[in-house]
Amino acid sequence: MSMKWTVYRDYAAMSRAAAAVIAVQVRAKAASVLGLATGSTPIGTYQELVRMHREDGLDFSLVNTYNLDEYLGLPPDNPQSYSHFMWHHLFGQINIDPERVHIPSGQPEDVNRACRDYDRAIEAAGGIDLQLLGIGRNGHIGFNEPDFYLRTETHLVALTEDTIAANARFFSRPEEVPRSAITMGVGTIMKARHILLLASGADKADVVARMIEGPVTTEVPASILQMHPQVTVLLDEAAAGILMEDERRRRREDQA
Repeated sequence: MSMKWTVYRDYAAMSRAAAAVIAVQVRAKAASVLGLATGSTPIGTYQELVRMHREDGLDFSLVNTYNLDEYLGLPPDNPQSYSHFMWHHLFGQINIDPERVHIPSGQPEDVNRACRDYDRAIEAAGGIDLQLLGIGRNGHIGFNEPDFYLRTETHLVALTEDTIAANARFFSRPEEVPRSAITMGVGTIMKARHILLLASGADKADVVARMIEGPVTTEVPASILQMHPQVTVLLDEAAAGILMEDERRRRREDQA
């Protein structure tokens, strides 16, 4: 099934639209199960959700959350951990129950067992109602990197050099950047009932076009979302640049 994509004039407008989608879900089902993402792209969305909580009374008290991934080796209080990110940008500013927050452990005693337990916990919660995603410049979702095949379940992954380089800006020294992470697999992501993917910036334009218009391929892991029945893609104009040019070209051809 084709993805539905909408273009907004800038990052701020896209972020407000994304927060509105999440708010509709939470208001419709107080005990919603949300899959959440980290990285620079969703920060604006989280800021808007915090505003909606404070000014509009958006209630997160019964919401359950499951994050996509976490760096292997980082404790939750490490400033670069995704646990710290989520508490800084969202959880610490809304009325969510800490017992309902779930993030893969970066220091599990048994990695394989921790991954299995994470998937089982999601299933026990009733599955993810709405999964928020970003997309990496190489097409990864979560930390499912381009490869010959994609893992379906939550698993340990070795990060690609492209991803390590992209993450280096968050660390003081290159050698501090984690080389591995625990991530939901594409099967876990695809089980979500609704997927909301955000992309911002001209550096994402090529991979966004490949995700939406290209073939389904493990070389662009996000392209598998073409097979999901309900995917909403929100873009700013920069990230949609190639798509919009393709659309204009098709219109000219239709009118010729």
